[in-house]
Amino acid sequence: MAATAAGTAIAPIDPAELTALTIELVNAGGENPGGTEQATVDVLVAAARRRGLQVTTREVAPGRPNVFITLPGGDGEGVLFLGHSDVVPVGDGWEREPFDAHVADGRIFGRGATDMKGGLAAVLTAMASLHDAGTQLAGPVTLACTVDEEETGAGIRAVVADGLEHRYSACVVAEPTDLETVIACRGDSYLEIEVTGRAAHSGRPSDGRNAIDAAVRICNLVTTDQERLSADPDPLLGYATWNVGMVSGGRGTSMVAPEAHLWLDRRLMPGEDTGRIREHLMEQIAAAGITGDGIDVEARTTMEMPGFRTDRDHPLVAAATASLAAAGVETRVTGWSASCDGGFISRDFGIPTIVLGPGELNEQAHQPNESVRLSEIEAATHAYAMLVITLLGPGGGASCSARQAPLPEGERS
Repeated sequence: MAATAAGTAIAPIDPAELTALTIELVNAGGENPGGTEQATVDVLVAAARRRGLQVTTREVAPGRPNVFITLPGGDGEGVLFLGHSDVVPVGDGWEREPFDAHVADGRIFGRGATDMKGGLAAVLTAMASLHDAGTQLAGPVTLACTVDEEETGAGIRAVVADGLEHRYSACVVAEPTDLETVIACRGDSYLEIEVTGRAAHSGRPSDGRNAIDAAVRICNLVTTDQERLSADPDPLLGYATWNVGMVSGGRGTSMVAPEAHLWLDRRLMPGEDTGRIREHLMEQIAAAGITGDGIDVEARTTMEMPGFRTDRDHPLVAAATASLAAAGVETRVTGWSASCDGGFISRDFGIPTIVLGPGELNEQAHQPNESVRLSEIEAATHAYAMLVITLLGPGGGASCSARQAPLPEGERS
């Protein structure tokens, strides 16, 4: 058994088994859109049960279950690992079959290898190593694997609505971070703007009210607001951003446009509220005189993923960096301009959260010929196991406690 910094031990980790599990998870697919996560969940469930771990599933939609894999511990607060079972569409440009994973040059290739089948395999294997070693833990360790992370977040929203089965003092999102310890993430939101005007013949445009003209003025307001946001960057996260992603409107060249639509992406800083952002935009639209005199504007939020921030001096951060160092990894504490489901865990349950996982986000995730280094998956597995021992094991038990939303009736442990 391998000794840890906490003076405890974990069972040996078999690199061949770890590789085989990652390959099996990649081959299970799970493209989203498509609602095909069931095969990945089946692999996780079977692997967890073979390793003596507890498994529960909750169906979010037909054939789309969230799965919760738990290594029981004592009555104290535990450690939650968070992942997702879906992957982005394959796309073009692949040299090999994307769901027939292969190993070459020390890497596993296949869609989802980096985002995030390698991370799932590492968490599950770390939990199994603790189980096999008979490690006594102060609280449970759970892997919560959600559906639909790559699209609308139905899986994590179901977790928030249903609650967690146990109490947790720390959350580690196993998304790819190049094994860097990410303590802050931006969030994201989508806003849809509907502008209604009045049709008229283009020969007499003053008889109508042009919705496209009004939409252009709204775009100008967004541009001005972006200048304000970019003037005060955060050292870790940069600044919040607007992007006009899609525009549509009008019925023909010879008509005054009676309607127009805008689809906006608004990246969020930790603590920002999309409802207030939407209200502020509507206030700006009214103040600019865009509405009225035949022009109406409606706005709605169609997606929200909150950002989060954990203090650099938090015990969870110290445990993560120490565990990585013990696993032979030089790491740094940083922020992420991307977003992830961890924001819901931080905001809605009050659980301190970091992102830490194998794989290169920018170079590999969502790319053709996606791959992940085998050495990173193995290092992540060791680091996850040691992090758990640091926080929950004998001589560990570093306090990470924070507010946590009440557990639902019947599910309190």
